[in-house]
Amino acid sequence: MRIGILGTGTLAAALGEGWSRAGHEVSIGGRSQAKAEKLAGRLGRGALAVTPREAAIGRDAVLLAVSWDGVEDMLELVGASDGLLEGTPLIDPTNAVAHGVGVLLTEHGESMSRRIAGLAPGAHVVKAFHLFPAGQWTSPPGGGSSGVAVAMCGDDPAALHVVGELVRDVGGTPAVLGALDRVRQLEEVAGFTIGLAFAGFDPSSAVPRVPSSRVMD
Repeated sequence: MRIGILGTGTLAAALGEGWSRAGHEVSIGGRSQAKAEKLAGRLGRGALAVTPREAAIGRDAVLLAVSWDGVEDMLELVGASDGLLEGTPLIDPTNAVAHGVGVLLTEHGESMSRRIAGLAPGAHVVKAFHLFPAGQWTSPPGGGSSGVAVAMCGDDPAALHVVGELVRDVGGTPAVLGALDRVRQLEEVAGFTIGLAFAGFDPSSAVPRVPSSRVMD
């Protein structure tokens, strides 16, 4: 696939590395051209440093790998309000939470994915990759990340399929939980996890081990 990555931080680097390793064509677009060039050089395998707009045009999927409060500026640089991302799977891994606390900073009942969908009309937004730290994706499949379930939500089945394949390429297992109407729940889970971690607790210890429906059936 031809994948555009908007951002140059740790998640952009981790997923860019995994997708490049899987044979995808990766283009990096950041607010800093120098940082984009540095990351592309680090990724190798033909990764390119381009402008944010170029990273979004004609891609099979685009990853919005910026902090939640930088989303609007990045999408403005892309020209998303003009429909540039129409029909494109747009992956939202953002967490709008208070640092060290985990309280969501979006309005009551609002989700970041819905906000992004409003800023990028026509884009097929898929919530994914927001629950695990970037380091989860730096090992080749089978080297530690294999089998991790990546919770996903989105309205477009084709976009969910594309993102699901990208999840598998970095060793995860796609777990589609519904449409964008359910994203707020996923974002609350991220806040819950972050809050526990900063309070000194292992989040996995607070979640009961329940057999999957397949096992129960």
